Amino acid sequence: MRLLIADDHPLFRLGLRAGLEAQGLVVVAEAQDGLEALEKTLTLNPDAVLLDLKLPGLDGLEVARRLRERGYRGLLALLTTYQEPALVKEAWLAGADAYFSKELSAPELKHRLLKVARGEEKLTPPELPPLTPREREVLHLLAQGLSVKEIARLLRLSPDTVKDHLESLYGKLLAKNRVEALERARSLGFLK
Repeated sequence: MRLLIADDHPLFRLGLRAGLEAQGLVVVAEAQDGLEALEKTLTLNPDAVLLDLKLPGLDGLEVARRLRERGYRGLLALLTTYQEPALVKEAWLAGADAYFSKELSAPELKHRLLKVARGEEKLTPPELPPLTPREREVLHLLAQGLSVKEIARLLRLSPDTVKDHLESLYGKLLAKNRVEALERARSLGFLK
C-alpha cells in the first residue's frame, strides 16, 4: 500500500513514516499542510492518505472534501486525538473512509488500514445529541444574523435564557462561538 502522510508536526510524521515502513507499507510523500496534501495527493495518487484533522491552511476535513470532489478514489483516513461524535460525523460527510486515533501503534494502524481497504471496516456516522425544538429555533435565528437581544425579543425569552440555549447548542455542536456553531450546523445538516 502506497501512502501519503499529512501532519504539521515533523517529528510525528517522521515517527509515523518509520513505523509504517517497518510494517512493509510504502510512504510515497509527506505534507506539512492541507494545500500541500491536496496537491501531492492529486499528483501522486497514493493508495491511501493519512490526514491530520487540524492541518494548517486547509484542515483535514476540507482536504478530504476537495479530494473527493476532484475524483480521488483512494482511502482517506483522518488521524487525530479528537474523538467527538460531531467531528466523526463531519469526517464521514467529507468522504473519509476512516477516523483513527493517533494513539494507535504502527502495527494496529496497518491492520486497520488494510481492513478498511478490504471493506471489512468502514466509517459510520455516530448519532449526535438531538437538538431540542427551542435550540433549533435559536439556531435558525442565529443563522439569520440576529443578536441575542433580537432572538430574545422574537421568542419572548430573556437574553440569559437565549444565552443558555446557545451554550447548549455550542456544546452539542462542539463549537466555541457563533461562527463555528453555524459552520458545524450546516455541515451536519441542521441548517439547509
